[in-house]
Amino acid sequence: MLDSVSFIDLSLTNVILLFVVGFIGGMVSGFIGSGGAFVLTPAMMTMGVPGIVAVASNIAHKFPKALVGAIKRNKYGQVDIKLGLIMGAFAEFGMVAGKNVMTHIKNIYGDVGSNLYVSFTFIVILAIVGSFVLRDARKLYKLGDAAKNYKVTRLAKWVQSIHIPGTMMHFQSVKARVSVLFIAPLGFATGMLAATIAVGGFIGVPAMIYVLGAPALMASATELVIAFVMGLGGTVLYALDGVVDIRLAMIILGGSLFGIQIGAIGTTYVKDHTVKLVMGIIMITVLFSRFFYIPGYLSQLQLIEPVDAGTVTMLKMAGDGTLVLALLLGAITIVGALIKGMAEHRKQHEELADKDGFND
Repeated sequence: MLDSVSFIDLSLTNVILLFVVGFIGGMVSGFIGSGGAFVLTPAMMTMGVPGIVAVASNIAHKFPKALVGAIKRNKYGQVDIKLGLIMGAFAEFGMVAGKNVMTHIKNIYGDVGSNLYVSFTFIVILAIVGSFVLRDARKLYKLGDAAKNYKVTRLAKWVQSIHIPGTMMHFQSVKARVSVLFIAPLGFATGMLAATIAVGGFIGVPAMIYVLGAPALMASATELVIAFVMGLGGTVLYALDGVVDIRLAMIILGGSLFGIQIGAIGTTYVKDHTVKLVMGIIMITVLFSRFFYIPGYLSQLQLIEPVDAGTVTMLKMAGDGTLVLALLLGAITIVGALIKGMAEHRKQHEELADKDGFND
């Protein structure tokens, strides 16, 4: 267990804020098919939750939600259970490594050090993933209906062509035999990232699509199995160090279970490029919200010239405001898409009813 771990006071205001954050995070999760932790972790840190506690509590809230999602999507034949369990097993090793890095930083540099590490990782990962997502959104928009045609990448074809005796396994999602030696580093990297920012799908899903050759629908569904396996193990690992705040986990889980239903319904009324566009914009906005905190952390750790308290306060306000903008942007876009889609759906039904009445 770590020597000193600070948990925030759960005043009524904080409980309401956490529930709202969980609700919006759930909406984003249901709408874009992600766990939503890239919104939830920064939001919790903005409320004063230390980075390591925010990550650990997020991991704790995600794994039961992932199990429910995996069971539901498995009924539709979208989950490759074998691939999910094997990647999840290797992800556990990555989770152990990532957790050890986090606790080492916490022990040496305290909460400020872990906050800096988590924030910096978020900035780098969101910049990379957000850029790719926005590029894909633009590509999907240009392709239109042709984007529905699934094609295995050249890299995936090469991976599937490599035969390494004693390591080959057949996977339903890729419809081919793949060496476990390719899966091991992908699973490890997924767990390592999840232990750092509570988001492993940024590596896991693209890896299954572009490296292994799984369809996007099956990759996102199989990621739920991986999230459950590594999330369960990660929760135990972090709990042994005393950094899981179960109160936060339960509140954001409660909010997200409501929000995820609305987000999931919203996806039935929008096109894929719209989903990716929303995801990319939210990522980039969250990225900037974390960026404003970096000078303050560096100053506290004496890694740069001291920054005066007034400037740190102004930067924090800018970071808080940018995060609120990201949350509002996500919520308004999803609700707007839902309302617009429902109106169009109702209009189509009315036109069909009028047509049927005319024919009679």
